[in-house]
Amino acid sequence: MAEVKDYSKYFNKPSLKEAKSRKRLNVNIETFTTAKSMADIGKGKNYHIKTYGCQMNEHDSEGIAGILEQLGYVVTADETLADVLVLNTCAIRENAENRVFGELGRLKPLKVTNPDMILAICGCMSQEEAVVNKILKKYQQVDLIFGTHNIHRLPEYLHEALISKERVVEVWSGEGDIVENLPRRRANSVKGWVNIMYGCDEFCTYCIVPYTRGKERSRMPADVINEVKELAAKGYQEVTLLGQNVNAYGKDFKDRDYTFGNLLEELRHLDIPRIRFTTSHPHDFDELMIATLAKKGNLMEYVHLPVQSGNDTILKRMNRRYTRESYLQLVRDLKTAIPGVSITTDIIVGFPGETEEQFQDTLSLAKEVGYEGAYTFIYSPREGTPAAQMEDDVTEAEKKDRLRRLNEIINKGYLDGNMRFQDQLVEVLVEGPSKNDETVMSGYTRHQKLVNFKADPAVIGKIVQVKITEAKTWHLFGELVENASDTSA
Repeated sequence: MAEVKDYSKYFNKPSLKEAKSRKRLNVNIETFTTAKSMADIGKGKNYHIKTYGCQMNEHDSEGIAGILEQLGYVVTADETLADVLVLNTCAIRENAENRVFGELGRLKPLKVTNPDMILAICGCMSQEEAVVNKILKKYQQVDLIFGTHNIHRLPEYLHEALISKERVVEVWSGEGDIVENLPRRRANSVKGWVNIMYGCDEFCTYCIVPYTRGKERSRMPADVINEVKELAAKGYQEVTLLGQNVNAYGKDFKDRDYTFGNLLEELRHLDIPRIRFTTSHPHDFDELMIATLAKKGNLMEYVHLPVQSGNDTILKRMNRRYTRESYLQLVRDLKTAIPGVSITTDIIVGFPGETEEQFQDTLSLAKEVGYEGAYTFIYSPREGTPAAQMEDDVTEAEKKDRLRRLNEIINKGYLDGNMRFQDQLVEVLVEGPSKNDETVMSGYTRHQKLVNFKADPAVIGKIVQVKITEAKTWHLFGELVENASDTSA
């Protein structure tokens, strides 16, 4: 009988069955602290983080970096010099996971030449039971696996991996708590992300996120507001509010009637120039939220509103909980309340059972809405989701053809959305120089339009006014306007 190795006292694999449960237990709010005994475990050592996927993962990586630097580690851009190398992964689609497995294979020689390096896997892939089993079996070079719910325990996991020289696997499949006061190394000094809630209770049939991120749980309003105030005090010009379903914020509160619209109203009065949010669900977009956004000010005229399909039968199979008409009515309401609003979306083509006629409904909806951008995808089955059990009867050739036809409409929307700013004066938050020309500055308008213009680097981090001289599909060109008194976009 083969010996079963006890890798570590930290060996807790994810459970899909447990991740699917929603017990509605009270959410605990913890405050992050690091034991003094671990304060210098990274002294004289380097770390490197590779991040895959959405803004939530990018934000999580900022927290991981903050923890590592609190332990004494120093960031390095050279992975060969890293004493801790972290892959923060995404599970939303199969190709995202395949990229990570390919990266693990590529890193194996590095681990051979530097056996003391800690190679860690975290993020949504680590919350998948099948993925962790595969890593344990095929990728012996991985030293540490931790999940989305227990990033704050990273110091003790590192300590255990360094001391015991054993593999550490600690992934919680529970519904999740909230940890405040997490140190953070922000990747940008102009624009910052602020989590307002975690998890998702929508259970779209194609999506693994409710199982990898846990139940919906909202941060206390005061904690969110204070974090935005702190960023404003540090000179940040823009904040993006994050949540898997950001406008479900507050639905889980039991002691107060306070929703996302209420939070936006309070943030609207703070001294920070710009506030955005992502990602919103059409089902939870209420009248208060629309009315608050219509007040503008530091609330941007831009909404990312995933539709996924334009056909009612497919929407029902996706468990999206709205109809084509209710979605279109929401779009009409937004355009009436916020004239000139830019709307972008997410769309999946080739969902199981999607006919050509049903796909035509998606094309017609895209034309009717006039999206100014979209993330478009071919359906990718995720193990453990209801859709993965459906017959995937759309051929790969059909899926690719549908994606091509959809993108033709979306690309026209990109161009039309940019063309409406031709010869207009716009506000641009300057993020930095162009990669190809240091004399060309780049930034985004209130409507999330990328603008390039000639200017001195001194304008980086400022909101300036630019006259648009040329509109292209993916970006705008313009000229810096000195001392302009007002803007149109």
